[in-house]
Amino acid sequence: MKIYDELVWRGLIKDVSSPDLEEKLNNGGMTFYIGTDPTGDSLHIGHFSSFLISKRLKDAGHNPILLVGGATGLIGDPKPDTERPMITKEQVQHNFDCLKKQAQDLFGFEVVNNYDWSKDLNFIDFLRDYGKYFNVNYMLNKDIVKRRLDLGITYTEFSYMIMQAMDFYWLYENKDCHMQVAGQDQWGNITAGIELIRKKTGKEAYGFTMPLLTKSDGTKFGKTNGHAIWLDRKKTSPYEMYQFFINSEDDKVIDYLKFLTFLSKEEIEELEEKNKTQPHLREAHKALAKEVITFIHGEEAYNEALEISQMLFSGKIQNLTLEQVQSCFNGVPSIEMEEDTQILTALVKVGAASSNREARQFVTGGSVLVNGEKVTDVEFVVKKENAFGQVATVIRRGKKNYYVINHK
Repeated sequence: MKIYDELVWRGLIKDVSSPDLEEKLNNGGMTFYIGTDPTGDSLHIGHFSSFLISKRLKDAGHNPILLVGGATGLIGDPKPDTERPMITKEQVQHNFDCLKKQAQDLFGFEVVNNYDWSKDLNFIDFLRDYGKYFNVNYMLNKDIVKRRLDLGITYTEFSYMIMQAMDFYWLYENKDCHMQVAGQDQWGNITAGIELIRKKTGKEAYGFTMPLLTKSDGTKFGKTNGHAIWLDRKKTSPYEMYQFFINSEDDKVIDYLKFLTFLSKEEIEELEEKNKTQPHLREAHKALAKEVITFIHGEEAYNEALEISQMLFSGKIQNLTLEQVQSCFNGVPSIEMEEDTQILTALVKVGAASSNREARQFVTGGSVLVNGEKVTDVEFVVKKENAFGQVATVIRRGKKNYYVINHK
């Protein structure tokens, strides 16, 4: 397949600015950009699903530029329901430095900062050189603004569209950048940039958007229980990422394979068939986890995540490190204890049993494991000296119920 047909097959094209774009994408040689604002100090899977387009287009002969918006990050893209809180210049700079390193480590492409060409622009020049090209009625009709009119939108947020259009114009003039790519929620900003370039230069630029990758309920992909799946392994470990992908929804996993991996059409169609006929094997889910984690963190990290998962499945967790324990059991019920504690009391305090009587039944029935070892003696004492790193004791009740005691 040519690149345009492949992008369509993968579901990566939603809106296009011109019917000429298909031929231009297939011919290669275009410089394009895709960007994000440094609202945090790490990219997450949502960013990753978008930024992968840069490598796909690079492999098809195009030249990518990754923009991390140090200027637009100080303003904030309008949210659907409320104004974004302002963050300090120092925090934005810190976030920019982190995201730049992540992007370069992952993709190796040029990273630019729109603060570099925005910081010295004064207000009068902004109005004369850019503001006069934007009709307010035109701006009000853009979805990104229209969705906020009933709630109210500040002039600061209203100006975001102009700032992003300025970015496209600056890159067009200084980097020979003729195309912008973004998520579907940025369509209004892309077309604003195309219009600015046309009005100031008389020439045409291009853009297309990608559908947002979502879960079945419509929430953004990469978010679980309100928390993003971060690319920074200190925020989301490879094991946590593995669990996220291995537990992907069956009816969405093929979409995720198309969006997030470089597996071929034939390979994905084979996995799709297995997902239909042998869903219990979870071959598609395993392939998804392997491809994404290996791309982001490397093969060694994937193998470690797989090994940890197998240890947990078997219950044989004795060889886990403290760091792995803290990663694996992040979010499970936990308590802090200062003193060594008898097992029945520990089970009740950590929430694994409702009473000493029930705790006794669990222990004598052989359904309690402490740090991977079965405990059947009701007089057993949970000790700090036996904990992982003398910090964490892991209790398992039954096959899937885990609890952690953190020793002070």
